Amino acid sequence: MKLSGKWILITGASSGFGAAAAKAFGAEGAHVVLGARRVDRLKAVAAEARTAGAASAHVHALDVASTASVTTFVEWTKGLTPRVDILINNAGGAHGLDTVATSRDEDWEAMVQSNFLGLLRVTRAVLPLLPHHDGASIINIGSIAGHVAYEGGAAYCGVKAAERSVTGALRLELNGTGIRVGSLDPGLAETEFSVVRFKGDTTRAAKVYEGTQPLVATDIAETLVWMASRPPHVCIDEVVIKPTDQAAIHKLYRRPVAKPA
Repeated sequence: MKLSGKWILITGASSGFGAAAAKAFGAEGAHVVLGARRVDRLKAVAAEARTAGAASAHVHALDVASTASVTTFVEWTKGLTPRVDILINNAGGAHGLDTVATSRDEDWEAMVQSNFLGLLRVTRAVLPLLPHHDGASIINIGSIAGHVAYEGGAAYCGVKAAERSVTGALRLELNGTGIRVGSLDPGLAETEFSVVRFKGDTTRAAKVYEGTQPLVATDIAETLVWMASRPPHVCIDEVVIKPTDQAAIHKLYRRPVAKPA
């Protein structure tokens, strides 16, 4: 399916996967509608999407943790276009790597609001704009954390497992409408993810990727474009994508890192 002229709505588009997706869909000649809390960064991403070839690029503040913000964003979107062809639910993230015994309520609540309830809020609001029987798609960004739990990841693994359940339920509920529903679940990928998780501690974040060749945001963006551009009768239900260095969530090959002389 050609994406030129299609309308693509991307949440969490100010950095990482979302920003890369904006540019990748822009390069296909699509219209991109971008939402995130950091509007200044959104504007820069939109400019890059236009340079890449986007038919148009539009930005508006969006906090998926707020129903009022989601409603305002979608009402603004309706002023741009009567239809959204592809919805990319990307907003989310991890907060902390603490055990259940030592975790804080505010970290749990932030993850539930953005990764789980935010996904539901945005999808509910955008569904009336998605055309039926026209190759429309909802693609949710999940994680391998939704497949396998790890220490310190109880809440994050929990909300990503919930994302898989939401995706599965939507797939059933929308069967017969022509709207395709799928999930893209990355493994180790170097973006701002770990910096956010570790509250801005860049040294600790860098250790996550040390000695490896992780995925990067463009790897995910290219896969999103591939999923969205399949023929309308083809639905990519779920893609798990990991770097070659990551055989499993706990099995990661690390090359020796040279120590300073």
